[in-house]
Amino acid sequence: MQIIYWLLIAVMVVGIIGAVVPAIPGASLILIAIIIWGIVSSSFAAIKIPLIVTIIVLLLSVGVDFLASYVGARQAGASKWGQIGAVVGLVLGFLGLLPALPFGGPLLGILLGPLLGAIIGEYFYRRELGLAVKAGIGIVVGTLVGNLIQGLLAIAAVTVFIITTWPQVYGA
Repeated sequence: MQIIYWLLIAVMVVGIIGAVVPAIPGASLILIAIIIWGIVSSSFAAIKIPLIVTIIVLLLSVGVDFLASYVGARQAGASKWGQIGAVVGLVLGFLGLLPALPFGGPLLGILLGPLLGAIIGEYFYRRELGLAVKAGIGIVVGTLVGNLIQGLLAIAAVTVFIITTWPQVYGA
């Protein structure tokens, strides 16, 4: 039982990483691990609180993601073109399809893709490079702040799980 517990904690750690790094499942991975623990331990009463907390975290994460990107874009004066460019840049960067990135793989693409995509999208819309760069940076900063908040929420969910289930596993 302890081995399964620690394997699920490891899955949750991947979920915490996924809350911060795009393209890796975050809070949903934590939620799945909690449900698996409920099935394995045959005690859904023991996971009631972590399950509720994680569902709230999952909903907040979605809201934070959109809100942080939106606020960052608005603060920098970005248009929808910049936001769409950031999403396209993220996808292309993750897949390694950015011609400007022959090295670094998906991780570098995830970091630089949204910035380049937002700048290109804004430039197509405004035809002014200075505003496009400002908007691109605003979108990326907003996204990074959102990812940081999502990571903190994921850590909180895993902490609640550990605090509530530790006595069940180790009788402490």
